[in-house]
Amino acid sequence: MNVRVRIPAPLRQATDGAAEASVQAAPLSAALGELETQFPGMKGRLRDDAGALRRFVNIYVNGEDVRFLQGLDTDLKAGDEVSIIPAVAGGA
Repeated sequence: MNVRVRIPAPLRQATDGAAEASVQAAPLSAALGELETQFPGMKGRLRDDAGALRRFVNIYVNGEDVRFLQGLDTDLKAGDEVSIIPAVAGGA
């Protein structure tokens, strides 16, 4: 099963510049685990010490926020697209 993971520019430093990765796992937690194995620097950027998503990281599966699905337990299927979107804040 092939799932495409889109990596945003702020996290590409941890992926040697790769904008996308392919993983072969479901549920989402396993897919992220595989991504973290491919790119070890990703783990600390996506999850906290307890393994939960960091609150400033938003993850979408086929355009739907996983917080409104099953979170890290969201099932993935072949052809799904996972997008990692870091929250942006600031301004004056």
